[in-house]
Amino acid sequence: MPIKACIFDAYGTLFDVAAAARLAAAEPGRSELAAVWQKLAADWRAKQLQYTWLRVITGDHCDFWRVTQDGLDWAMEASGFDDIELRERLLGLYWELEAFAEVPKMLAALKSGQYATAILSNGSPDMLEGAVRSAGIGDQLDDVLSVESVGVFKPDARVYDMVGARFDTERDEVLFVSSNGWDAASAASYGFQTVWVNRAGEPVDRLSGLPQHILPDLSTIPQLAGSL
Repeated sequence: MPIKACIFDAYGTLFDVAAAARLAAAEPGRSELAAVWQKLAADWRAKQLQYTWLRVITGDHCDFWRVTQDGLDWAMEASGFDDIELRERLLGLYWELEAFAEVPKMLAALKSGQYATAILSNGSPDMLEGAVRSAGIGDQLDDVLSVESVGVFKPDARVYDMVGARFDTERDEVLFVSSNGWDAASAASYGFQTVWVNRAGEPVDRLSGLPQHILPDLSTIPQLAGSL
């Protein structure tokens, strides 16, 4: 069936999760961070995601801001930092993450094509509001859907259920876009048409679902949606 809604993961897909560490590392007096910011950013993201999965498995839900802080604390300790000021600076920057360069033009093209557009994210509502406002893309989104409405993180099916409930779409009328291979695979198993935005050129995750499309960035999403 033709695509009616284009739904995007937020962190790593629309917003650059490495931006907080990169920007902090470029500030005066942060030579130690400048030497390891890429490792810290990668560790932070990995632990953030791992903690969401573990909380799904154990049924011990908390909001995404909590796992974001916990992931940073682990990453800072792993890189030898015990610095409250740096911690607060990195967390503050996470509320102002940069959108990837192609995002505004891509979303504008989708809106011109009369597609519904939305974010579906693990992020808590206030975090997502801050990121959308900072990136200036609020006018190009019909909604911002947070897992806090259902109280469980991805890839629980209740999260993906939110899309049909909001937009009255069949599963195959949704193009779901994520930079997380596991998220794209899970959404494919759920029944969405899916795109994995594989910016890093990583191998495909060994899961039962497979993303139908793999792209290096978001720039051709409008053309893809129109071809399906």
